[in-house]
Amino acid sequence: MVLLDQTQLPQTVAYITCTDYRRVCQAIRKLEVRGAPALGAAAAFAMVLAFKETVRTTADIQGAYLAAKNEICAARPTAVNLSWGADLMYAAAQKLAAAGTQLPELYARLTRLAQQVYDADIATNKKLGAWGAEILPAASVVLTHCNAGALATCGWGTALGVIRSAAALGKIKMVFSDETRPLLQGARLTAWELLEDGIPVTTITDGMAAWTMAQKGVNVVITGADRIAANGDAANKIGTFGVALAAQHFKIPFYIAAPASTFDFHLASGREIPIEERAPEEVRSLQGVPVAPSRVPVFNPAFDVTPAALISGIITEYGVLRPPLAASIKKLQQQVLKEAHVQWKV
Repeated sequence: MVLLDQTQLPQTVAYITCTDYRRVCQAIRKLEVRGAPALGAAAAFAMVLAFKETVRTTADIQGAYLAAKNEICAARPTAVNLSWGADLMYAAAQKLAAAGTQLPELYARLTRLAQQVYDADIATNKKLGAWGAEILPAASVVLTHCNAGALATCGWGTALGVIRSAAALGKIKMVFSDETRPLLQGARLTAWELLEDGIPVTTITDGMAAWTMAQKGVNVVITGADRIAANGDAANKIGTFGVALAAQHFKIPFYIAAPASTFDFHLASGREIPIEERAPEEVRSLQGVPVAPSRVPVFNPAFDVTPAALISGIITEYGVLRPPLAASIKKLQQQVLKEAHVQWKV
């Protein structure tokens, strides 16, 4: 499995070759691969590598495969797509084994299923992008936070997928990308993607978002999400909550763009979303250069939760969910369940 190393962008385009699922877990923890939909696909392919290893090294294939799944899911706890991808593959393996499928055929079919996850994500993002482009105003001045583009998915993107689709219609005047401290995904990744595509972009520091809204004619905010609860509360990269509060003050629509796989229908609200806390050195230093006293205590949550009340709509591949979001999400859940048995064929 070959991954683009996102930690080296934009200076260097480098790739990582993963020959076992543990290296994929390491890449996930180190943010060499990141973004909720990308993590779902990474988990699916990691489960293929895990199956190959368990068949080769142990007689307890089911037990070892379950342990590998749990290790993959634990690599980052907030993004629900990660566990979604791993669980999908594990359930498929159980179903095939129960049907008496021989190991070589089982491995081949799991590989095809992982490829389906990858291909489906790109198709999903393009559907999502089309829905989002419809609701964006002409001459859109968009503010976005973190990176929810092709790099965070298997291709095209969620929030940036909407921007790409809108740009193709001539609707994008400017995109403001928050730098996204402490790891600078907006400055390093979003700005790089949009420059590569020829879409006008201006990068700002996170602390400039509210003033940019006040001074630069921002008329829509779009971000991605890593997990969305049943009531519409949404976890995204730390700083998103503040952006949503500022958008509410200026009466600017605040949209989230996310596929159905990012919804955690089992969680009643955002209070139940586990929030990953990362190493203090990420805040004490900036790309290896110290910027704070080495002994100062640090609070470094990777995500925050934006309450549903601040969200104007959630753009999905099924359309745009509008408030009341709890009712809209319930309908989405019914639609997803109805189609689940035909979407993933093993």
